[in-house]
Amino acid sequence: MMPTTLPPSPTADSAFSITSRLSAMMFLEFFIWGSWYVSMTGWMNANGLTGLISWAYTVGPIAAIISPFFLGMIADRFFPTQRVLGVLHLLGAAAMLAVPSLSLGSSASTDDNFFHPYILLLFAHMLCFMPTLGLTGTLSFAHMNNPQKQFPLVRVFGTIGWIVGNIVVGGGLALSASTTFTWIEGGDKSHAQFYITGAAGILLGLFSFLLPHTPPSQAGKKVTIREILGLDALALMLRPSYLVFILCSFLICIPLAGYYGQARNFVEFVGFANPTFTMSYGQMSEILFMLVMPLCFARLGVKWMIAAGMLAWVLRYGLFSASANGHVAWMVLAGIVLHGICYDFFFVTGQIYVDKVAPKEIRGQAQGFLVLVTQGLGLGLGARFFGSLVTHYTNPGVADAPETKDWQAIWMVPSIFAVVILFIFVALFREPRRNGNEPA
Repeated sequence: MMPTTLPPSPTADSAFSITSRLSAMMFLEFFIWGSWYVSMTGWMNANGLTGLISWAYTVGPIAAIISPFFLGMIADRFFPTQRVLGVLHLLGAAAMLAVPSLSLGSSASTDDNFFHPYILLLFAHMLCFMPTLGLTGTLSFAHMNNPQKQFPLVRVFGTIGWIVGNIVVGGGLALSASTTFTWIEGGDKSHAQFYITGAAGILLGLFSFLLPHTPPSQAGKKVTIREILGLDALALMLRPSYLVFILCSFLICIPLAGYYGQARNFVEFVGFANPTFTMSYGQMSEILFMLVMPLCFARLGVKWMIAAGMLAWVLRYGLFSASANGHVAWMVLAGIVLHGICYDFFFVTGQIYVDKVAPKEIRGQAQGFLVLVTQGLGLGLGARFFGSLVTHYTNPGVADAPETKDWQAIWMVPSIFAVVILFIFVALFREPRRNGNEPA
């Protein structure tokens, strides 16, 4: 049996080498995701695949639900983490490289069809990619002496990678009013984004075999389905505040799916020349708010940090709705920049809260259950719901008139939805004590 202990503590030089490799891993990991996830709707619109957008943003959440089985039953038990990471990225890259040739030549229906080759290829890619999000974290933590201080410095390269991915597939930058530097003709409407994603996947797949050796954490240990699904963590829902937190986290992710799936199209509708690059402002703000988050946390605590994240969602959707009819650019930019508060204050604080209230022996299960509820069930249901919402508020047009969408109504619905969830959370959630217990 392969030993499960790690080598002795590294020297300063080797520690720097490990940190550099982990940072490069995070950069490529999120470059892969950022180089197609936002921009693909541009390509879909240009190639008559608009009817598949809802499914395109549903396959990721489905994969997020499935991935704990893979991680718990295979990756954590039989193979070194870096090798599993490498193989998954190589397989995921193959699926992405096949998208342009296999998707556009298909005679399959493009009207909300899960079995269209394009959707099946995206599903194959996400089945490979979603487990790597957990694996990169596992591999990083295994080689850190002080994860609380070291991991944010490594993880921030992931956010930078997402931003660079957006910039690359955006196709160009306007250097002045009359000069534009273009590297991809057509920008995010080009199929080059899938080749870029595939190439980055191959690069990270090969690079993964050079990452620090990380033996399987559960080698030789019997792992049950109950542990994989985090069912032991369900006992935490007997606590009223934790139950409120889980339900509100699930519900708030339903409208969030609409932001991922339709915000790029809305940004283009308002008039921005490079919608994918414009969307990357959200990740830029994420870096800023991540840096100031410890100061805010000390002043606000768990309850009001999460509430601030929810309020940012309400404001974002409200700004989008208010800007729709007048094409008000500054409102759209403000809504995008709020992503830093939306993501950091809600998701990161939520992870801290779970770590605080869950007993040590089930913290891993509790975090996995939170991911399943939010990234899996919430975003999955949201993608389907928002697809129906957009269809409802779309005027198909006639021969001499183009299709139109009532963006004001489309964004008003999630804004109202989010404000109801915010009031429920503020009214029912109670701040945990320092020991993690709820107040009487």
